[in-house]
Amino acid sequence: MFDTLSQKLAQTVKTMRGQARLTEANTSEMLREVRLALLEADVALPVVRELIARIKEKAMGEEVIGSLSPGQALVGVVQRELTEIIGGGADVAGRNPSEINLAAQPPAIILMVGLQGAGKTTTTGKLARWLREQRKKKVLTVSCDVYRPSAIAQLQTVSAQAEVDFLPSESCQKPLDIAHAALDWAKKHHHEVLIVDTAGRLGIDQAMMDEVSALHAALDPIETFFVVDAMLGQDAVNTAKAFGDALPLTGVVLTKLDGDARGGAAMSVRHVTGKPIKFVGTGEKLDGLEAFNPERMASRILGMGDILALVEEAQKTVDIEQAQKLAQKIKKGGFDLEDFREQIGQMRKMGGIGNLIDKLPAQFAQAASKANTDDADKQVRRMEGIINSMTSQERAKPELIKASRKRRIAAGAGVQVQEVNRLLNQFEQMQTMMKKLKGGGMMKMMRAMGGMKGLGGLGGGGLPPGMRRPR
Repeated sequence: MFDTLSQKLAQTVKTMRGQARLTEANTSEMLREVRLALLEADVALPVVRELIARIKEKAMGEEVIGSLSPGQALVGVVQRELTEIIGGGADVAGRNPSEINLAAQPPAIILMVGLQGAGKTTTTGKLARWLREQRKKKVLTVSCDVYRPSAIAQLQTVSAQAEVDFLPSESCQKPLDIAHAALDWAKKHHHEVLIVDTAGRLGIDQAMMDEVSALHAALDPIETFFVVDAMLGQDAVNTAKAFGDALPLTGVVLTKLDGDARGGAAMSVRHVTGKPIKFVGTGEKLDGLEAFNPERMASRILGMGDILALVEEAQKTVDIEQAQKLAQKIKKGGFDLEDFREQIGQMRKMGGIGNLIDKLPAQFAQAASKANTDDADKQVRRMEGIINSMTSQERAKPELIKASRKRRIAAGAGVQVQEVNRLLNQFEQMQTMMKKLKGGGMMKMMRAMGGMKGLGGLGGGGLPPGMRRPR
């Protein structure tokens, strides 16, 4: 999302050189480009107008200090104002508006509302998992959607995957009766959080609004989350406003943020509704939910990447003990195909190559995106399949793998023998690198790889062919 805006800003940074101060003359062209890029991204017009006005006001006369160019200084202003408009500052009590509020007599009730297809049920499961893992809460989920076929069964499935409790309900029951029964059950069984999934419609209608309003009045939730598909663009903003007028919303959850749409909702929803974005969701997997951070979202929008998210992802998925064992093994000169497979598995746990690239700064991501990341992910899975087709002895001693073994491994993995050869060659290259690391020959290795001339000298080493750096 926002690739056009990122590219336009990057181009402007290059063109604004050699000036000591930001002025109306040298910023007008960039602001015009930013305005066009925001409109192309389907950001609501009132949001565009306010953002441009704020940037212009803050940028005028700003000194260009240190090693910054005027373009870089202006990008800094854009980032600060973008952060403010999509996230806002602390409230009167000094709290971050994006933080989830659980300060209530247990159970703290969270009501999930939104249109059908926005991803409410999946998001309910993701949120339940997040609360269990991040906040160590005992969570109960319940579905009040008695209209959509299999809605109750879907929530039961995702709740089981999230490893939280689920209260069964029937399509013949009334939503209010389900809600009262769930609250009573949560109190009796000492649940700390109750998440209530509600029915949606394909469009706004009075019956749905009356139902969710009645549920809200009966439950008095601490949080009422409007779940909206980020790919809806301008429609997302209009829908959010309609729900905001009918209910005292406390926050917004943006789903499908990894989609290919223009994504203006991410910048428009908070401004139009006055409600903070609390979470953003990506993909169908239950770990695809992040607490919203406006500063980091602004960095991603501006093509600066989100390295902190990458680090957090690594901390969650990488087995530290296993990594330490591998480090010790490398020190002793050992690195086999079993270790190679584990490294591939760790990368896949982090969401694959596409997910890693998405969080890199634009200059790195653009270089990598020239390669087909989908093909690269397929190649990585194929490599894993080839290694899985080997015996434990072959993984420990790859030198045993001769012609007849290669044919057997290829047949087992469903690939050509040439692919087995390619994998073994890539492994040998990585093994050579590991030996040089072990011997303290890092500088020698970098020189050998052309690394002393900058990262552009890397030839792709042990990466799958689809991810080699383009020349």
